[in-house]
Amino acid sequence: MHNSILNLNSIKNELKNDTNALENIEIIAISKTFPIQNISPLIEAGHLHFGENKIQEAIGKWTDIKKINQNLKLHFVGKLQTNKVKFVIPLFDYIHSLDNFKLAEKISIQQNKINFKPKIFVQVNIGKEIQKNGISIDDLDSFVEQCQKDLDLDIIGLMCLPPNDDNTESYFKEMKFLNNKLNLKELSMGMSNDYKLAIKNGSTFIRLGSKIFGARSI
Repeated sequence: MHNSILNLNSIKNELKNDTNALENIEIIAISKTFPIQNISPLIEAGHLHFGENKIQEAIGKWTDIKKINQNLKLHFVGKLQTNKVKFVIPLFDYIHSLDNFKLAEKISIQQNKINFKPKIFVQVNIGKEIQKNGISIDDLDSFVEQCQKDLDLDIIGLMCLPPNDDNTESYFKEMKFLNNKLNLKELSMGMSNDYKLAIKNGSTFIRLGSKIFGARSI
């Protein structure tokens, strides 16, 4: 059995025994930089959710495969430029990085053009970091309302990339509070190094790369 399948099964078994884990947690296998031969064993084993952060790489890897297996769900997890939106939709089923209103407008225009609505997470700058993208906590309520009511976006939850410090759990707790306040059902947070804490605090989508595929060579 391929190592990636063994790793994924190990994570699933771990979640089954985790009293904090919700029943329906989606594991996104972050396949960026990995060639399709590394990914195919997981697809053949029935895994459906995969994540990429570069559109050109994703187009080359996934266009034909998604035509064959229409159950696959592709997640865009990187910084999304407005000029790339027309390529992201409809290849990607989920966008995890909506971080400004100009991008929201572009997504709205494109989804109307092709009659396909991706499921969207709003990225929150939970650590108030100058160097990071994301909607500020103060602007979050009005931003989500505008996206839903004015642009008809399918906002399903919030996403964060917390600061690399000792306060990770407090950031996750605040994200859960904000998500509940907005009556959003899904919450995208937690990667290979902190997914257990994320799950403890209500995450429903975890983004795992090295934990499944091993260390990246680039």
